[in-house]
Amino acid sequence: MLGGSTVLLFIGMPVALTFIGINIVGAWLYMGGEPGMVQLARSSVSSVMAFSLTPIPLFVLMGEILFHTGLAFKVIEGVERLILRVPGRLAVVAVVAGTVFSAISGSTIATTAMLGSLMLPVMLKRGYHPTIATGPIMAIGAVDMLIPPSALTVLLGSLSGISISKLLIGGVLPGILLAISFVGWIIIRVRISPHLAPDENNADSYAGWERWQPFFAYVLPTLSIFGVVVGALAAGWATPTECAALGAFATMVLAALYKSLKWDAVLKSLKGTAGISGMILFIILGATTFAQILSFSGASTGLVQFITGQGLSTQWIVVGMMLMLIFLGIFVDQVSMMMITLPIFMPIVTTLGVDPVWFGVMFLICMQLGLLLPPHGLLLMTMRGVAPPSVTMAHIFLAVGPYVIMSLFLLLAVFFIPSIATWLPEWIG
Repeated sequence: MLGGSTVLLFIGMPVALTFIGINIVGAWLYMGGEPGMVQLARSSVSSVMAFSLTPIPLFVLMGEILFHTGLAFKVIEGVERLILRVPGRLAVVAVVAGTVFSAISGSTIATTAMLGSLMLPVMLKRGYHPTIATGPIMAIGAVDMLIPPSALTVLLGSLSGISISKLLIGGVLPGILLAISFVGWIIIRVRISPHLAPDENNADSYAGWERWQPFFAYVLPTLSIFGVVVGALAAGWATPTECAALGAFATMVLAALYKSLKWDAVLKSLKGTAGISGMILFIILGATTFAQILSFSGASTGLVQFITGQGLSTQWIVVGMMLMLIFLGIFVDQVSMMMITLPIFMPIVTTLGVDPVWFGVMFLICMQLGLLLPPHGLLLMTMRGVAPPSVTMAHIFLAVGPYVIMSLFLLLAVFFIPSIATWLPEWIG
């Protein structure tokens, strides 16, 4: 079953149809023919009726509304006015604006596409080298997965059984550390090689209230949405589902206050949300029943006994899992990574007594890495789609290299210092 699903994914079959097709074969062979098919249908229905999945469309809706109402572009303008006279200024602006947008959007692709279409042409026109222009945009788009709200984090928590609220909060500190390291790298890189970015010390600057007005008018109110979501979650006032509903409601209220909530923007946001959410739910349907069939056939139990019987330490088993995820990230998308590995990994994690939040945050970092790994990284393809013809795939591959290395260092840091992932959820309680 694992081999068949992997082959179908490699030849380009959609993830949802891959797992549904394999599940039909598996249910017929391992669950008794026709009775197995009946059970498959029942399991498929129950898998997508779980209340814990409700935050996914709501988190996606937040990002769609901000994008289609134009509020996201106002945020970028507000950040740009504040950051003056630093090496690689616009690249730094892209990272900071992307971090802000990550805190109010649940989609990595939306963040990358928006920043790429808006900021990349301006940077190239001002004389930025394609590698210093494209790299930060892709890198900070991937960080969207770590900083809540994140639809993929909710999906990981739902499929793995890890606490969704702890997983969402656990990604905050690693995400912020990555964003800070990206800014530091850009400044150092441009200081070493000034030809990569123009000297913008003489660029148009703003003084006094003119400089701060967009920050108070757009950036701060938009960040309040992040405060609503994470604050209610951290204080225990609301469940992840209720927090997602609060966030979506706050986003629509904010857009209405700015008189940007036009009917056309609402319709586009709802269509985009329905399309993305429908795809994710179909994938969940296939993945959940896939895990059930593996368990029923005895494959999951057998693999757990085989791996734990090799005499390897817990640390080395976790290292092996992370290496497998990084390898898979080269070839398949993030949802497929979860579908292929979670049915095998989670029983092992439970058996070994590994901290699930620590493991879950490292899993997220590996998936974030997969978004950036050549040749098939999803954000590399997204950048290629929005970049002008002068930016080649060679530029994109070279641009993403340093950020992949920094993400690997973060993964090592979380592995050796688990408190980076677990301290904030434990402190909040």
